[in-house]
Amino acid sequence: MINEQWSSFVQTVKKQYNQDFVPLHEPTFNEKELEYVTDCVKTGWVSSVGAYVTRFEEDLAKMVGVKRAVAVVNGTAALHIALKVVGVQPNEEVLMPALTFIATANAISYAGAVPHFVDVSESTLGLDPLKLDSYLAKIAVKQNGVLINKETGRVIRAVVPMHTFGHPVELDELITVCEKYNLTLVEDAAESLGSYYKGKHTGSFGKVNAMSFNGNKIATTGGGGAILTDDEALADYAKHLTTTAKVPHKWEYVHDEIGYNYRMPNINAALGCAQLEKVNEFVESKRQLTTFYKKLVQELPGVHLFEEPRDTKSNYWLQTLLLDASIERDEVLAYLNDNGVMSRPIWQPMHYLEMYKDCPRGDLAVVENLNKRIVNVPSTPKL
Repeated sequence: MINEQWSSFVQTVKKQYNQDFVPLHEPTFNEKELEYVTDCVKTGWVSSVGAYVTRFEEDLAKMVGVKRAVAVVNGTAALHIALKVVGVQPNEEVLMPALTFIATANAISYAGAVPHFVDVSESTLGLDPLKLDSYLAKIAVKQNGVLINKETGRVIRAVVPMHTFGHPVELDELITVCEKYNLTLVEDAAESLGSYYKGKHTGSFGKVNAMSFNGNKIATTGGGGAILTDDEALADYAKHLTTTAKVPHKWEYVHDEIGYNYRMPNINAALGCAQLEKVNEFVESKRQLTTFYKKLVQELPGVHLFEEPRDTKSNYWLQTLLLDASIERDEVLAYLNDNGVMSRPIWQPMHYLEMYKDCPRGDLAVVENLNKRIVNVPSTPKL
């Protein structure tokens, strides 16, 4: 049954990409990347200081529409520092979707805090603000200006939505919940460069936000991330922490607190500068690819393509198929991968993982349902 239904899908995807094996996502480079990286090598400025780091930060801040961007080694480091600079303390709780890449939970753990898992919306695949509001009304109480989890006695300090596969969550509604419960909003915008909510770029709504430039993202620095904010003081503090908390001096090495060697090398930033110049082109190709898949899945009973939520413009980072409950996800994955079309399920829900199974959580019915039904298919932005 699977073979018959999906054979045409496999052949059409291979023809579209003109490849016998089609990877899930690969970067797109040309002469501009080579020019900038070669310039780094020729000048010797390849490490954590150089003009391309400054240029990358300035170009990214302008693109996202924030005052400052701080370039770091990866998106997890960016989120770790974002949480620290907004004041998340050890043994406090941070609300986050249970359906996300593990980096979201890990960054919270690096800050010494406790991930608190909440459900997502089927219409966005991201954190559900209405369900969160109802949940907090039951399990939390405000005391002296902070939110306390009545079940654990811990402070609930912040909420970290993740824009799954580039699709923005319902940010207006989430901001209302944050204001109601005195929660700090920190966006995990790792996947959403080039995505907009009501005309405003993701990664610009929270107090401090994080973005990723891993090799499989819309734009890549090889490995890299960035901290985004409109708060100049917090940006300066983030820059300080990510450069080993070294006090500026001509020759002395004085560090005024425990810092982190999270600096992005200049050679990575050079690659990123070239990539940022083409983000609009990449996103447009992604959206054309969405049209291709939308037509293709019409031939597959019980399958539909996930499309951008209302009031958003998505970068469609990973193309996402939603299967009816009657279709075995793993049978589809096995057939596609065995036949040269690399595909994957969504990440294991965080509460299924051994290290996070005892973390506080609300009802996760939608997360558990989507976990059985999502398949990501090849999404490289070239047609």
